[in-house]
Amino acid sequence: MSATEPQQAPTIRVSAMPADANAYGDIFGGWLMSLMDSAAGLTAARRARGRAVTIAMDGMQFHAPVHVGDEVSVYTQIERVGRTSIAIQVESWARDRHGEESRKVTEARFTFVAIDEDRRPREVPTAA
Repeated sequence: MSATEPQQAPTIRVSAMPADANAYGDIFGGWLMSLMDSAAGLTAARRARGRAVTIAMDGMQFHAPVHVGDEVSVYTQIERVGRTSIAIQVESWARDRHGEESRKVTEARFTFVAIDEDRRPREVPTAA
């Protein structure tokens, strides 16, 4: 995505809490991956105009730790839309709650498949 924090509004923004951290105050990587998956899922469902499920996560990179109290912003960008799938690039940025400077903490690509009521793949509608 970018070397500087994206200018669009984040898909999700939350504060990292003590329950999400280890004994040293560093946030668990799994918590951050879950947040990224949720943000990508919102974007996929909006683009698919319905239910979409995660089928892959590629290139997960952790760049910097997230600490208790940090404000975490997750940005999503659709990279590719296939017949039934949607690839979404996701970046997470963190900022100390009293600071102004943000740092990129993670990035990955998530792939979703649009599914129907029977949980079978369906075509992603063309963009309107």
